[in-house]
Amino acid sequence: MKIATWNVNSIRTRQEQVVNWLNHNPVDVLCLQETKVIDENFPRSPFESLGYNLYIYGQKSYNGVAIFSLKPLEQVIMGFAPVLTIEQVGNVDEQKRVITGVVDNIRIVNLYVPNGSEVGSDKYEYKLSWLKLLKDYLRSLLEKPPYNLCVCGDFNIALEDRDIYNPKNKTNHIMASPAERQALQDILDLGLADAFRKFISEGGHFTWWDYRQGGFTRNRGWRIDHHYLTPQLYEQATNCIIDISPRELDKPSDHTPVIVEF
Repeated sequence: MKIATWNVNSIRTRQEQVVNWLNHNPVDVLCLQETKVIDENFPRSPFESLGYNLYIYGQKSYNGVAIFSLKPLEQVIMGFAPVLTIEQVGNVDEQKRVITGVVDNIRIVNLYVPNGSEVGSDKYEYKLSWLKLLKDYLRSLLEKPPYNLCVCGDFNIALEDRDIYNPKNKTNHIMASPAERQALQDILDLGLADAFRKFISEGGHFTWWDYRQGGFTRNRGWRIDHHYLTPQLYEQATNCIIDISPRELDKPSDHTPVIVEF
């Protein structure tokens, strides 16, 4: 089984690229982030014609997540509220950032974590509070079957210095601040491990490159798109790769796919 995650930065803009990629990489499940379209305007037919079942949780112009699966998903849940209490969630689900479903006894959780804008900003504080809510959400999911979880998506956090092209002076940089890293580590302490690091230990492997200042051509990247796995699933993982080929295309997303295989 292959599960891929990809922040496409607008599915309508990148529709042809995603279709072509799936034709060459027919993964069992594809998790998308930043689809940026309301559900009724999502371009379903090109992907359904490839045999995928589509599960969509979107909004206009911003955010949005989706799961494509060759097999129908079970137990599909959109947002935090169906798992947590309304008191806990408040209005957080106004931003469409979380979708989950079960296939082959694996619960796939697809996330688009807030960027946070800049350290100390209101958006930064929102990101930290969102991550605390995510921890409660995942803890609740882990308490009921299936117990195999693949938590994937755009986390907007480079957990370690080796995940950044140049970690110097990044202590107060968004996506690398101590508070963000600690919030993510607190989530991993629930019992999740990084699939990519099972196979690749060295730095220099990235999933996002800024459009500006030749980020990709100069390989000034960050590894912020991840697959985190519960122990049994981690043991079953046989490979995890970053496919940079879509980032080489004309008018690409600033992210590229990450694929885990079991």
